[in-house]
Amino acid sequence: MNLEAIYSASKENSISGRYLTNDHIEPLLDDLKQYFKISVRGTSVFGKPIYDVIAGNGPIKIFMWSQMHGNEATTTKAIFDFLNFLSSDDAFATALKNSFTFLILPIVNPDGAELYTRENGNKVDLNRDSLNLSQPESIVLRKAFEEFAPDYAYNMHDQRTIFGVGNDPKPATVSFLAPSYNDARDINDPRLKAINVITAMNNTLQEFIPGQVGRFDDSFNINCIGDMFMSLNVPTILFEAGHYQKDYEREITRKFIFFALLSGFHAINENVIVLDKKHEYFNIPQNKIIFYDVMYKKVKINYENTEKITNFASQYKEVLFEKSVKFQAIIREIGNLDDHYGHEEFDCRGEEFVGQDHKKMPKIDEKADFLIGTDRKFVNGLEV
Repeated sequence: MNLEAIYSASKENSISGRYLTNDHIEPLLDDLKQYFKISVRGTSVFGKPIYDVIAGNGPIKIFMWSQMHGNEATTTKAIFDFLNFLSSDDAFATALKNSFTFLILPIVNPDGAELYTRENGNKVDLNRDSLNLSQPESIVLRKAFEEFAPDYAYNMHDQRTIFGVGNDPKPATVSFLAPSYNDARDINDPRLKAINVITAMNNTLQEFIPGQVGRFDDSFNINCIGDMFMSLNVPTILFEAGHYQKDYEREITRKFIFFALLSGFHAINENVIVLDKKHEYFNIPQNKIIFYDVMYKKVKINYENTEKITNFASQYKEVLFEKSVKFQAIIREIGNLDDHYGHEEFDCRGEEFVGQDHKKMPKIDEKADFLIGTDRKFVNGLEV
């Protein structure tokens, strides 16, 4: 299976970047009505429609949802790439439609998507509402789950750029989790099925992004939707779309999510996940917080009238401006920063920091606009 060629033919080019709302996907859903059943499953706090897509007519039922955190759109892009693939006459697409029935909620949190925030219109994190079901979006998702009675559940998210894989300075471009179903983190048959699918997806991704696939912490929290569904004996897989080198728009990462989807469905369809893959799964390195967006090394600062050589780092803050996401570099930490890395790193060669108002020391939470020495100018964190 030539995943690169399939992706090239399937990519939905009308959507890109980090900001994705109902306004962006509604024209796509209208086009897809000729292939799939599309309807409004419910409404959000602010009355926006929560759409669903039913594709295929096979016996294995897959429930997928994305953007329950409104500012996490990478997997939504990959879902529309996948739907384009399913609408084609490719032989594998036909096989998937004959083997699977997919119920997909592309944007569970349309209010959060519009506002570009993690929370919904009531400022509630929907991924902490699986027990209380206090929000209309949570109720819509839970009812869809109960009515569809899936064989597998795919919980699709984005993760921050701070995460790396293992002890190597590589970003966690894609991370997975087979959530626990109890505090003891035991492995029962549903969790083992999820583990085996993840192992198959990881094996494929290692061909394209070796050493850049991570595993999320499996501490149990019944308030989280994945843990809840696993506790209800449905194999559940958490997807986390993360950072790829210089890919802040996550256009490359969306491709790897697409690859993961196809390889996982292929493994289920071919019934190659029946073996016990626990060992391989737990060999996937666990995510670690080891990255800043930009690090500045060996810079001279003046701290309490004493000069010293140190390091500091900035992190991008995502800001919605005129329906586009802008990245603002903010100084976040000063110190040796041992065991941390930057996605971009600058050697300041012992030259002096000169900040706003000619200050000689970086200030936490200040914009990363400064000089190093007399001739190196940094604007929004990067050298210009």
